[in-house]
Amino acid sequence: MSLAIFDLDNTLLSCDSDHAWGEFLVEQGAVDGEAYRRANDQYLRDYRAGELDIMAYLSMALKPLAEHSEEQLNAWHQQFMACKIEPHVLPRGEELLAWHRQRGDFLLIVTATNRFITGPIASRLGVDDLIAIEAERENGRYTGRVEGVPSYREGKVTRVRQWLEQNPTLTLDDAWFYSDSINDRYLLEEVATPVAVDPDEELEKLARERGWRVLSLRTPSA
Repeated sequence: MSLAIFDLDNTLLSCDSDHAWGEFLVEQGAVDGEAYRRANDQYLRDYRAGELDIMAYLSMALKPLAEHSEEQLNAWHQQFMACKIEPHVLPRGEELLAWHRQRGDFLLIVTATNRFITGPIASRLGVDDLIAIEAERENGRYTGRVEGVPSYREGKVTRVRQWLEQNPTLTLDDAWFYSDSINDRYLLEEVATPVAVDPDEELEKLARERGWRVLSLRTPSA
């Protein structure tokens, strides 16, 4: 059994689920609309430029989880899945997951989006496990703080290696990793088979230099 690792946003999905959740909260009136939207858009630009201050972003992004009940959050998430996520599930991404599943590979999503947002998405995609940013909880409620190492940039490598300690039958020596973002170069450099999926400009340049495979999941199947 080999390990097949997937980024989520703009890889298996044709959107950024973290940014989409922020937009959804604005639409629900759950946050200060215009100010939140401006900040959410700026953080997305920073991410794409490889300049995101992850802790500053998480301070904003996790705050709404602490301000609303779990019942309300879960009700919103069901709506979010239907209107913001399902239309962006890439059929070719599902085909790729199915191909690895048929090979008997272990399917792992590693994302810089928090588990509240991505847990149901990972379940929808039928993967075996998920590494995501962990939102701290106390007494059954979110605190608005992050727990542990954020799975972002080098943090993805740290979190995957921690996960491998608990899953010693799997290794990066024969692993695949699929991602669209230059932010994931650190984990791409660690695996046996790095694949740039509909990559941003910087990742495409790096992939060409390194001889990595470049794949599109957004074009129709041949």
